Amino acid sequence: MKQRTALLIFAFAILLWLQHGATAQTAHAQTPPASAPPKVTQVEGNLELDDIIRVQVDHLAEWAATHDASKLVPYLNGRAIRGNYPAEIHASKNHLHYHLAITPESKGVWVDLLGEPVIHRPVTVSVGLENQSPFDTVFDHSHRLPLTVISPVYGVISLIVVLATLILFLQLARKTNIIREPGPNPAGGKLKPYNLGRTQMAFWFFLIHASYVVIWLITSSLDTITASLLGLMGISAGTALGEAMIDCGKDAAKAGQLQGLTAERQMLEQSIAELQSQITKIAARTPAAPEDLANRQNLSQQLQEHRTRLNQINPQMKTLTAGAANNATIGFLGDILCDANGYSFHRFQIFAWTIVLGIMFVSSVYNNLTMPEFSATLLGLMGISSGTYIGFKFPEQRS
Repeated sequence: MKQRTALLIFAFAILLWLQHGATAQTAHAQTPPASAPPKVTQVEGNLELDDIIRVQVDHLAEWAATHDASKLVPYLNGRAIRGNYPAEIHASKNHLHYHLAITPESKGVWVDLLGEPVIHRPVTVSVGLENQSPFDTVFDHSHRLPLTVISPVYGVISLIVVLATLILFLQLARKTNIIREPGPNPAGGKLKPYNLGRTQMAFWFFLIHASYVVIWLITSSLDTITASLLGLMGISAGTALGEAMIDCGKDAAKAGQLQGLTAERQMLEQSIAELQSQITKIAARTPAAPEDLANRQNLSQQLQEHRTRLNQINPQMKTLTAGAANNATIGFLGDILCDANGYSFHRFQIFAWTIVLGIMFVSSVYNNLTMPEFSATLLGLMGISSGTYIGFKFPEQRS
């Protein structure tokens, strides 16, 4: 009896084991095999901002069956270009199309990629979801694709335009009065001195002009002029305009003074001639009447007074006319840093601040591809410097 019971238990255990194995095999047969992870195998097209690229992704269709492929973004140098979603998705053909563009979310990444401009910059390329790791690629880490930072064609055209404008201006600045002092030309064919206000205005114009072209060339952005930059240009233009008005007033006063002295000299010369004629007539009378002696003495006294005044006028007129004739250039730095009394600190101050802000300007454009945003305090400092220069222009002697 005991042996029969043990055999039944053993047979029942074998039956259960066989049934469990069959169930496990059935479940294993019904479980689908795990899909292979997507992998970027090819990138076609010109890798450049505002251009279209085609990214080949193996097993994209399987991945898209359980994920949202419209949320895939490009990854350059391992950084997500956020907001740059596919322009076209062809999951059945395993490829995506992207129109590379700067979005508000990706501006910082693009600045890092395109800053410190070169023609091409090698980068790694992949795709992935924004908040996850990018897909693997068939390329190793050393295999990078060239990202076009500056289009060679447009770069050459822009360079020609900027250089041609700059060279033309420099030629005009050397040979004409485009940024020189107003007024008559000096004697001997010499050129007039350079004008500080006009030079500063030209400096900011070319800095902004070249920077605007560079930023547009790299980012295609057109609205890059900042409000503080307009303020800086206004300060520069106001400095040149205020200086011109002061100099114009001094020139007008000098011209009026010279005109008055010229008219007085002509009157004195005419009067002297008439007095000499009258004195000659009286001297020729014989016999002389008693009253002729008194008249002759009176006319001689008037003649002496007119000659004395004429001797005073001639040096004054010579000084007024000689100032403009001798007002010639002494060299660029000497012209913009010197007044009638020599080198002056108020001129040096505005020159120094212009150079400092210019360096900050170039650094911002080169590293961040943006026009700098100067603070109100810094603009106020520049305004005080310009105002000081304009204030010192009033008592400054005008050659």
